[in-house]
Amino acid sequence: DFTDSAYTSHEHRENILLLCDGVGLQVNQLLRVGLTSQGSGLTLNEQKDGSSIEVEQAIEGTLKSVYELRTQLQETAFAQASDMMRSSKEVSEIVEVMRNAALTTDSERLEEVSQHFNEHLERTQEVCKLLRHISTTDTFHVQCKYAEINLKIYGPQLAVAARTLCSTPTSKAAKENLDVFIDMWKSLTNDIEALTHKIAEVLGSRAADSKFYMSLPRPGKHGTTQKRLVKPTELNHKEQVEADEKSGKEMQPVITTEVEPEAEKWTEDNFQDENNDIVRRAKNMSNMAFNMYQFTHGDGPLKTTQDLFTQAEYFAEEANRLYKVVRQFSYMVPTSSEKKGLLEKVDEVPTRVQQLQFTVKNPTVGKAATFTKVDSVIEETKNLMNVISNVVTTCFECASKYKLDFRGLSPRGRNSPFGRSDSEEVGGGSGSGDSKGGGGTSSDGSM
Repeated sequence: DFTDSAYTSHEHRENILLLCDGVGLQVNQLLRVGLTSQGSGLTLNEQKDGSSIEVEQAIEGTLKSVYELRTQLQETAFAQASDMMRSSKEVSEIVEVMRNAALTTDSERLEEVSQHFNEHLERTQEVCKLLRHISTTDTFHVQCKYAEINLKIYGPQLAVAARTLCSTPTSKAAKENLDVFIDMWKSLTNDIEALTHKIAEVLGSRAADSKFYMSLPRPGKHGTTQKRLVKPTELNHKEQVEADEKSGKEMQPVITTEVEPEAEKWTEDNFQDENNDIVRRAKNMSNMAFNMYQFTHGDGPLKTTQDLFTQAEYFAEEANRLYKVVRQFSYMVPTSSEKKGLLEKVDEVPTRVQQLQFTVKNPTVGKAATFTKVDSVIEETKNLMNVISNVVTTCFECASKYKLDFRGLSPRGRNSPFGRSDSEEVGGGSGSGDSKGGGGTSSDGSM
């Protein structure tokens, strides 16, 4: 992938090929020395000092050549990533030109800029592939793989949406559809840039250790914020779980970073969670979303794709309930710009819920289709959680400004089925009996 990439410089390609040949020579030398030692019938400790030194030198030479090759591969990947990020402003202008060309029905101009956009899209996919090859943790590896898949799925849709708008310039739906794909493109590229910086930071910390510990791997836990050795050690199950949990908490961008702080503010203002349906449901959705996020890293209570889809259904149902409660709260807000903003934001919830439900119910056949569906469900969940976060923040602002009391807002009593804790309702999100209590039709009936 490194040498075949059209975006790899001639110098880097030559260096990689030379270093690959060097690794091959060192490996052959190591095999020759190993076979010689094995033919003697003696263990390494029983052999003379000369033979032992020769084996150690062969091992050291192999490690050194592999280290040099890996360093070159990392340099090549980061060089392409840097070129991609330097051209990000140019690509943003291309996307804007595509949008304007579609609005003005300039099909020739649209096709011209679409070709430039597709070239950058291909380059960005190459960067994701190279970053995946140099990733030092499973977390980074999965993130790079998902980023590449997202680009393959959603990148071409931007050009398709632009052509659709060009053919129907008066269609409001076509315009909104293009805007959605433009926002998604910006989000994907921002995620890739952030991922590049994270990988570079981890590799930079490892490079400092490699000068002294190249052949002396030390035991310990390896997380995304800790320095890694050139020769990694195998983690036991407990260590791996702890590392994954740590990385998962650091990487959740939307799941809890905004909803939880707002909920804490409400608690500080003496709004009791048990009497505040908005806070309780927002936290419940946050926990569900985090379980789904952990699934993409092989962790958490969700074990199968069916568990994930079931959790997504409950997530959508909970969003519908939160929507109804927020609409009830909006009646308490006096007519103002804040109320108008709240209504505009909360009215996005049904659309996002419908998109998530449609994605979950979409039938699939085969592993590839299922994998694509999982990716789409995660993306729709993230989009819905973004909307919920904005709604919760706006509710808090309205409550603080107009001194609104939430304690009587919940349409449920203490003995209602929803009176359970969030952990009880989310804990069965994998399709167990506990989840059904949180997603039954009887809950909607009381609304």
